Amino acid sequence: MSNTKLDGAQALIKTLNDLGIEYIFGYSGGAALPIFDALETVSGNIKFILSRHEQGACHMADGYARATGKPAVVLVTSGPGAGNTITGIMTAQMDSIPMIIITGQQVTWMLGKDAFQEADTFGITMPVVKHNFLVRETNSLPRIAKEAYHIATTGRPGPVLIDVPKDISQSEFTGDLDPDIDLPGYHPETAFEINAEAVTRAAEIISYAKKPVILGGHGVMIARADAELMELATTLNCPVTTTLLGKGIFPETHEFSLGMLGMHGTAYANKAIVECDLIINVGSRFDDRIIGQADKFGALAKIIHIDIDPSEMNKMIHPDVEIVGDAKAALKALNKQIKPLETSSWLATLDGYKKKFPLAYRKKGGLRMQQVLDELYQLTGGKAVVTTDVGQHQMWAAQFYKTDASFNWLSSGGAGTMGFGFPAAIGAQFARPNDIVVAVVGDGGYQMTLCELATAALHKLPVKILVLNNHYLGMVRQWQELFFDNRESGVNLEGNPDFVKLAEAYGIAGFNIKRPADVGKILQKALDYNDGPCVINAECIKTENVFPMIPAGAALVMQVHYNTVYVEPDAMPADQTRLALWTMGPGETPEQLVRFEAFRNHDIVVPAGQAKAQPVSF
Repeated sequence: MSNTKLDGAQALIKTLNDLGIEYIFGYSGGAALPIFDALETVSGNIKFILSRHEQGACHMADGYARATGKPAVVLVTSGPGAGNTITGIMTAQMDSIPMIIITGQQVTWMLGKDAFQEADTFGITMPVVKHNFLVRETNSLPRIAKEAYHIATTGRPGPVLIDVPKDISQSEFTGDLDPDIDLPGYHPETAFEINAEAVTRAAEIISYAKKPVILGGHGVMIARADAELMELATTLNCPVTTTLLGKGIFPETHEFSLGMLGMHGTAYANKAIVECDLIINVGSRFDDRIIGQADKFGALAKIIHIDIDPSEMNKMIHPDVEIVGDAKAALKALNKQIKPLETSSWLATLDGYKKKFPLAYRKKGGLRMQQVLDELYQLTGGKAVVTTDVGQHQMWAAQFYKTDASFNWLSSGGAGTMGFGFPAAIGAQFARPNDIVVAVVGDGGYQMTLCELATAALHKLPVKILVLNNHYLGMVRQWQELFFDNRESGVNLEGNPDFVKLAEAYGIAGFNIKRPADVGKILQKALDYNDGPCVINAECIKTENVFPMIPAGAALVMQVHYNTVYVEPDAMPADQTRLALWTMGPGETPEQLVRFEAFRNHDIVVPAGQAKAQPVSF
């Protein structure tokens, strides 16, 4: 159908409405004015949310998408407006989040002439999007919008950007409002065509396993394959570990759960990978934070890799079997061919590791982030939607806030974006107004996007903003302490504001937690408060470190955790076997790390007490 009474911007907004878009987050400006005007002149169900910064708008759309699996739209102006979205777009791209970004642009005849607020948005964003468009013709806007939605939500999801020159958006629309998409070469439907031969090979390898481990990633959540993953695990009597973004795809309270794998994963998950004879990776890209030293990852194991993106195969790890395709489709095919395994001895071993190396923290000596998060988990029953920033609080939240359902854990993984947590919580609260949404943020990341307090207050969103405040960039300080001889540089956040008074300036309720004894009752007050957002400022110990920890690029066996010795090859020629041993006992501070030296042919982890009581013998 054609309609000569619309302009391009109106045709674009109508198309987005017809696609089912619920929210547009953004910030207005000159080049995007026709599109903003169309939000007022086109009837529909779209709600526009004015952020206070373009990065915040992106993170809101991201949080909405992570909490629902559905895309939202970001709308900003040209030049600096578009430029301010880059971090948010990169965050979505690295974590495979569907999103449509619409940017205003200078008129077409001024492109390349350094006009006011002109930038090459198409070129600037190309490395951080799944796809982008520079619109050249008004009548193409509905088709491009439909294509953008299709690309963003199919295959491996991701952000898609549409750059719209002002003359294109305000020109008369005379085309078809419901055109066919035209994407030659893009065939995401092939993801559901699972190679039967590969599945059979995988089933055969599985049948011989005595010590299997399933590694579940975000791809399981995207494919909504939670039930199929559960069937795989329970049929095989197989333990399950997940990536940071995979939290929730397998209930973390389940007896087979090993929690999170990797740099700050559980000791028992990492030990399982070191000792297992089979790894079934479903929907994880084998990123560097989970594999450590690539050539030692799962060194004793056969590896099966299931992923929708063929480019992830053999990128970091070389699997024995590759199954390229949608996780749900692949698991359905695999589950038809597998039979139960005898794993009782293996499960008993891992249960022993759980008892020997539990996630723990000191109960004395001041207010600890771990305690706050542990009590938040107990009070909410693990049912809250939790968003995080990036840093120590993120890792402690991943450790101590167990998640039993998909779409309840929203955190920046690949990009590691500080400032993500709070605006993402706003987007999640818009998406799920009846659920408890808690933004767990550090004092550093929170200050990068706290201007969105105005957005939360304006809409009276009952989001809880939990500021774990140690007056430091804690994770960076931790690395400086452990690997740069404790030389602090650029990490002391002296000059932090009073976060409660700042909240009150926005008309937002605020609570302070300063004593361990007050954690439960103050958190409960905040959880009971639903007249709008609230800020909980928890004044935590300044210089505590997150353990377990594996140094970047080290083998998983080389893990620092309480009551263990960390084994690290010294910086020596490869043919040397000199090792440095580090230990920290329960209740000890980082300053009490003890170093030992020994000679060994292989990496090893031994009890700390043994190392302290006598010379280490191997």
